[in-house]
Amino acid sequence: MLKRPATVTTQKQDPRWDAVVQRDRAWDGRFFFAVKTTGIYCRPSCGARTPRVENVLFFDTTALAREAGYRACKRCKPDLPLVDTTHAALVARLCALLDRAEHNVTLQALAQHADMGPFHLQRVFKAATGLSPAQYQRARRAQRLRTQLTQGNTVTNAIMDAGYGSNSRFYENSDAILGMTPTRYRDGGKTLHIQHCVAACSLGTVLVASTAQGVCAILLGDNGDALLEDLGRRFPKATRAAGDAALQRTLEDVIAAVEKPGAGLGLPLDVQGTAFQQRVWDALRKIPVGTTVTYAQLAQALGAPRSTRAVASACAANNVAVVIPCHRVVRADGGLAGYAWGVERKAGLLAREKAR
Repeated sequence: MLKRPATVTTQKQDPRWDAVVQRDRAWDGRFFFAVKTTGIYCRPSCGARTPRVENVLFFDTTALAREAGYRACKRCKPDLPLVDTTHAALVARLCALLDRAEHNVTLQALAQHADMGPFHLQRVFKAATGLSPAQYQRARRAQRLRTQLTQGNTVTNAIMDAGYGSNSRFYENSDAILGMTPTRYRDGGKTLHIQHCVAACSLGTVLVASTAQGVCAILLGDNGDALLEDLGRRFPKATRAAGDAALQRTLEDVIAAVEKPGAGLGLPLDVQGTAFQQRVWDALRKIPVGTTVTYAQLAQALGAPRSTRAVASACAANNVAVVIPCHRVVRADGGLAGYAWGVERKAGLLAREKAR
């Protein structure tokens, strides 16, 4: 007869049960679950049919599950190393290879080096890094370019040394890569000019800031002075001035979206981040009004199930509240922790969206 350790729980409200229901890969390795009616234990992400909650027991290790009399699932193979762990050394070697490469490496060439198919390699690489090999190479080129420019290299030499191949290819996407011209970036962004407007709203105070390209910050707080200091910390080398009538109208639109969400805001944005941060921010804008997702679910949707912490970090790095709705991401247990502008404001925004 199977024996049941005193340390296991079967409560439906346990966040581990939610992980089993969602087949959440982010929990793999953190715990294992066993099913009393089958005598089998599995990983949280196991693709088998979801058992009834009253038949489930949780274990911290596979050893505890075996000690209790359960046997390993033949489908998810919980006793074997995680796939991501198995491939970690390989992906690390591939990243080092891409870091050293002077020119773009094709997926086919990378797959041959790894001795696996291109499609399989793409999945393994993305699961480990959160990026495809092509996205990783673009991010590394951009990083090399920034380093070259800040070290005082000429713009032309910096572009070539970073691996862009030609000036024309780089300038086609220069704004997306640097957020400004290469010359301005080399000078430390000293000529970047930001307008800003501040007003009160039901959540406290809101600040909207914009460059010539679009809105670069929407900040929430208790008072205007604190928000202006926050803006200065986020853009320390930019010049700042009071906004014009057009920015004031944008501010009014943002406040309307806070008070009565639902219509959406089609504002032009000027937000800069890493390739992975940009992917997270794009995904955030696709979350429907009135709904929430967990950090793990968002990582899964991005095809990077092991990148839950990186997703949370990207949400925290968001400068544009409301428009890039990081408030719609919650913990696995539904908790609202992790909002740059305060949990109370996060709760307020979600309450308005659900009541619309």
